[in-house]
Amino acid sequence: MLLDAPGSFGADVVVGSMQRFGVPMGFGGPHAAYMATTEKFARRMPGRIIGETVEANDRKGRALRMAMQTREQHIRRDKATSNICTAQALLANMAAAYAVYHGPDGLAAIASRCHVLAATAAASLRASGYETTDPGFDAITVRVEDAADIAAKAASAGYNVRQFSPTEVGLSFGETISRKDLETLLEAAFGVDTLFSSSIPPPPTPARTNILKNHPVFNSHHSETQMLRYLRTLESKDLSLNHSMISLGSCTMKLNATVEMLPVTWPEFANIHPFAPADQTKGYVEMIEDVSSDLAKITGFHSVSVQPNSGASGEYAGLLAIREYQKSQNQSHRDVCLIPLSAHGTNPASAVMAGLRVVTVKSDENGNVDFSDFEEKAKKHKDELSAIMITYPSTYGVFEEAVADICRVAHENGGQVYMDGANLNAQCGLTNPFACGADVCHLNLHKTFCIPHGGGGPGVGAIGVAEHLTPHLPSHDVSPPSGGCGGPPVAAAPYGSAGILPITWTYIKLLGADGLARASAVAILNANYLAKRLENDYAVLFRGVNGQCAHEFIVDLRDYKKCGVSEEDVAKRLQDFGFHSPTMSWPVPGTLMIEPTESEDLAELDRFADAMIAIRQEIRDVETGEVQYDDSPLKYAPHTLLDISSDAWDRTYSREQAAFPIPGIRNNKFWPAVNRVDNVYGDRNLVCTCAPVSDYED
Repeated sequence: MLLDAPGSFGADVVVGSMQRFGVPMGFGGPHAAYMATTEKFARRMPGRIIGETVEANDRKGRALRMAMQTREQHIRRDKATSNICTAQALLANMAAAYAVYHGPDGLAAIASRCHVLAATAAASLRASGYETTDPGFDAITVRVEDAADIAAKAASAGYNVRQFSPTEVGLSFGETISRKDLETLLEAAFGVDTLFSSSIPPPPTPARTNILKNHPVFNSHHSETQMLRYLRTLESKDLSLNHSMISLGSCTMKLNATVEMLPVTWPEFANIHPFAPADQTKGYVEMIEDVSSDLAKITGFHSVSVQPNSGASGEYAGLLAIREYQKSQNQSHRDVCLIPLSAHGTNPASAVMAGLRVVTVKSDENGNVDFSDFEEKAKKHKDELSAIMITYPSTYGVFEEAVADICRVAHENGGQVYMDGANLNAQCGLTNPFACGADVCHLNLHKTFCIPHGGGGPGVGAIGVAEHLTPHLPSHDVSPPSGGCGGPPVAAAPYGSAGILPITWTYIKLLGADGLARASAVAILNANYLAKRLENDYAVLFRGVNGQCAHEFIVDLRDYKKCGVSEEDVAKRLQDFGFHSPTMSWPVPGTLMIEPTESEDLAELDRFADAMIAIRQEIRDVETGEVQYDDSPLKYAPHTLLDISSDAWDRTYSREQAAFPIPGIRNNKFWPAVNRVDNVYGDRNLVCTCAPVSDYED
């Protein structure tokens, strides 16, 4: 806020943390980071890029959307650079809200105050004979006789300082530090009883001269009331679980109970620094060890690490543990990873990041791993086989019939078994990865164990491992976690996103062993109930030998393209019925994957089924020629309030059919904010979401 923008220095890539933008420390996380590049690197960017597009109708209204990288991990597989599940979207929104509320002037004032505090501390210490560094921005280093003694005196007064060496301590100043804090700290730790500042320090150079945050949103909402209304406006555009079921297959969008969420806001959890002295974090570590112990019992594994910050990070950490173990056994030459087509889409990219060569294994017509193809390739690569990655239940929504045999064959040929735990909510309490034969499994705590997705994050991709892999779990150079782990770290903090672990701890403790098993059973029951209700109207892909699915299932819409109807038409039309679309075109193009979870009751399941059946009738009308596709509500969905209230209505179907297609919607209508957008335009125009500065000159 005080320096010129880094891009003006000639930088090509800029990275940083948004923690200073109002996000609590949380004992290390969750935190949002950012990466910015010049335009020439835009197509190489990982993660989610929000671009600007237009509505696909004549109005061409402006709309914002995620650009093409969103699902590339399922398209490019081992060459993917992004994973939506690794984004820290909720934390990014917190940081954005902080910037919106304070605005450019408020942010600059906060930055100046931090700088002044550091300069005042330096001047006061120098006046008392201490040698300090100049405050580049908000921090100084002080040379002392005994750093440990200074740290102990500071701690007794309620403050932590950093010990850089036996004779150096560091002080850092944020916006929550008051003048009284500074006076108390300097007197208690350094014996300085008078604050001294010869002059207000100039801002760091080069000072910011370029126009900053000209967008109206950063200059309009600086009272609590206005901020409340702005956030409420944004909320009204989100179709979330507080409105209806979110049936995204593979994402497990379940209820996040308020009682589970409350501890995250407690200062005792929120305001702890990741490198706080161990005697100040005993309760936190006890909670982490408790939840890790519970997760170990649930998975059957010997040990669990909660350091990975997402499922994809958990995959990477699990594969690193395997590679480190094999290295310790003088088998570092093993570098082949067998990955079935039915595996989770992030698996190939994670394997490549871990230095492995990916060999793809076929799937059979029922969605299982093609066992003969797997066995053949395992034997072919037995001398260099490092691991197999398998998802159980599979991404196709069925329990792998031969999972135990697959694990056995992998071990017989010298490999380790990595199980993707994205679908653990169909196992939890009923079976476990270790019983199936796996050596390591990551757990999406933001799926099975109730941490909210937050639009893509925060997440925790904890990994459970068998005993022989325990020594190779992630460690940390600054503050090693307990348990004697010695593997390379995969996160900046020892316990990753520790600040949201109270959610999982509470979820497990409230349900207990019987409750966890019942949750899995009800999730499987709900999926099979919906599949049964829809099977007369839609083709259901990939069922097990008993004719049942696991916790999710896939409906096939590919045949409808003969009459012009696509899976996107069904996804958009569901918005008119008040539902978020299921997962579209993955893992099979032209399909919808539906996962109701255990959180939904019979009434909501039936409401969703009624919507899907009503949409099937609209498709049938197009198939029979009773309605032309170009005259069908399927083509123009979703319908906004502006559509319905407009004086012009030239559609062949009624406004009522467009907005209220079945009974019951009138009392709880969700209005989409925009019409269907032009996807091609959005992918070709990765433009800044801010309008040009010239728009604001008046």
